[in-house]
Amino acid sequence: MDFYFVYICTMENTSSKIFGIRAVIEAIDSNATIQKVYLQKDLKGSLFSELNSMIKEHNISTSFVPIEKLNHLSKNSNHQGVVATISPIDFYDLEELINKTLKSGATPLFLLLDQLTDVRNFGAIIRTAECTGVNGIVIQNQGSAPLNADAIKTSAGAAFKVPICRVNHLKDAMFLLQASDIKLIAATEKTEDTVYDVDFTQPSAIIMGSEHRGVNPSILKMVDAKAKLPLLGTIESLNVSVACGAFLYEAVRQRMR
Repeated sequence: MDFYFVYICTMENTSSKIFGIRAVIEAIDSNATIQKVYLQKDLKGSLFSELNSMIKEHNISTSFVPIEKLNHLSKNSNHQGVVATISPIDFYDLEELINKTLKSGATPLFLLLDQLTDVRNFGAIIRTAECTGVNGIVIQNQGSAPLNADAIKTSAGAAFKVPICRVNHLKDAMFLLQASDIKLIAATEKTEDTVYDVDFTQPSAIIMGSEHRGVNPSILKMVDAKAKLPLLGTIESLNVSVACGAFLYEAVRQRMR
């Protein structure tokens, strides 16, 4: 008979880690907000197959790693080849958040992050979003920077104040926003229009791309407007968190005018 143990520890007071196959299965089954599951390479067995099926069903972000990585994450506890991190926050339902924002009478301002991967950029963006009155931040389940200790530290606690929504596909969020007459504006160099040509006094959702490739071309095809920041030097681009701040404060400037 196999025995499975539950191990839970706090990671820098911001998120928790769970060790053990059965423990992670039970966490998923109880609707815990699983952020990511780290799996040992070449892990096999019926219980692992059950876990793997649940991970796919719930579209949970995963990473196959060597045992040394799992030993480090679990501080050499009996992880059985599986370590999961639980988000320190509860994610919001986007449709409910949109409806709540519209009912409040405020002019919506949302922020969509297209597979941003750097946790410090993520944290800095969350901080700026809180300072500029953003109603909600939308990220994807897969391929996005985790809301871990570094992100929360960089956000200066703003991660606990700004509603964050997690969706399977960013396009689903875009359809919802457009159905509510919220204009989608992509930050991209692939346009002649600058950020100063866009009307942010309307209900708006700004889309920021990843650090390396920007906004996905398939996303760009769906937006209502594209805008760029004028660059007067020789460097071809800004850090994404800096660019995001410039976009958000232009929206604030226009709305305060």
